[in-house]
Amino acid sequence: MLFERPDSGERAVLVHLDLNSEDEREDANEFVQLVTSAGGDPVAFITGKRQHPDSRLFVGSGKLEEIRSALADNDGQLVLFNHALSPSQERNVEQELKCRVLDRTGLILDIFAQRARTHEGKLQVELAQLEHMSTRLIRGWTHLERQKGGIGLRGPGETQLETDRRLLRARIKSIQARLQKVRKQRDQARRARRRADVPAVSLVGYTNAGKSTLFNTLTESEVYAADQLFATLDPTVRRIPITDVGPVVLADTVGFIRHLPHKLVEAFRATLEEAVQSDLLVHVVDAADPERQENARQVMSVLTEIGADAIPMLEVYNKTDLMGVEPRIDRDDEGKPIRVWLSARRQQGLQLLEQALTELLCAEVVETDIRLSPKQGRLRAKLYNLNAVQNEEADVNGGVKLHVRLPAVDWQRFLAAESVHEEDLLLGADA
Repeated sequence: MLFERPDSGERAVLVHLDLNSEDEREDANEFVQLVTSAGGDPVAFITGKRQHPDSRLFVGSGKLEEIRSALADNDGQLVLFNHALSPSQERNVEQELKCRVLDRTGLILDIFAQRARTHEGKLQVELAQLEHMSTRLIRGWTHLERQKGGIGLRGPGETQLETDRRLLRARIKSIQARLQKVRKQRDQARRARRRADVPAVSLVGYTNAGKSTLFNTLTESEVYAADQLFATLDPTVRRIPITDVGPVVLADTVGFIRHLPHKLVEAFRATLEEAVQSDLLVHVVDAADPERQENARQVMSVLTEIGADAIPMLEVYNKTDLMGVEPRIDRDDEGKPIRVWLSARRQQGLQLLEQALTELLCAEVVETDIRLSPKQGRLRAKLYNLNAVQNEEADVNGGVKLHVRLPAVDWQRFLAAESVHEEDLLLGADA
């Protein structure tokens, strides 16, 4: 699928228009972050206002000349629009400016292509790129004629454009089949966790909110974390212990962004299903971002799109160290935790987060005193493995008296696995 387009580079002229027809305008500052995250070098920023985008060039003729001058004055190599352009608009602007043109979706796809590390992540990025390319394929073949008749000019029955479209469809179908296999493998892993009654918690949030930093701090992992947009593409899952809950599966997911292209949401559905199948969502918010409320609203929009908006949620307001705010827990009228303020980078407030997770994930807790005979040393060892023993005292008969505390489900599972009755263990009963 090679087709002729102007050579690209990193010196970029950025274009951002305020359109009165837009209900939700793009963020100019976030656009600059996207460009730098992609490795671009912004050399000029062209802004303006229009009632509606021009159907042919998106911008007007005067703004087009301003972009052309900025390219010449700054030795620009490509033009990036903070908007979604139609295929014909991209083609027409490229023909006018004689340089590569990318819209917001193409820029995000480029970042995703750079960040993907795992086989699954690369497949998802390629799927999104191919589906995006399929709508723009004709732009690269405008120099070709259609089928011709005559000796030596008769072809196999389809134009080069039609051949490329057929190859694109075949490749997309192949990738979708492979991703479906990945989805089934993830489903099997999730079913195994559900059978073991292991709660699943997913970190979600706007890109660059600090999810990976929090994930690394909680799990003592080394997932790539950086002060850039879309530092995380590939989902990472780790087990962590939570007091009174036991092991919990924690998943780090891809960050969201304003107007995340629908094709990207579809391509990354296998990854986002970690969030859909979770018992609890931890919505990480950059507390120091002045746009935090709007960003949170965009996250909820994507969660609604993937069907995860009904899952219980705990908000985590991160980066409080940048605001001079002390860590704390906010609760609703019933006393249930709804928000935790912390700093993942400074490791401040992490105990409050664990406390909130315990309250939200923990069902009934069994706390009681039991007596074990000298012959029941295996039961004692099993309870220690479950981190259930709070206190131990020696018995005059050689046994032990234990004060245990653990989730009710683990207590019942322990009794069933060891084939013992609860009344036989309780203090005061015959051991």
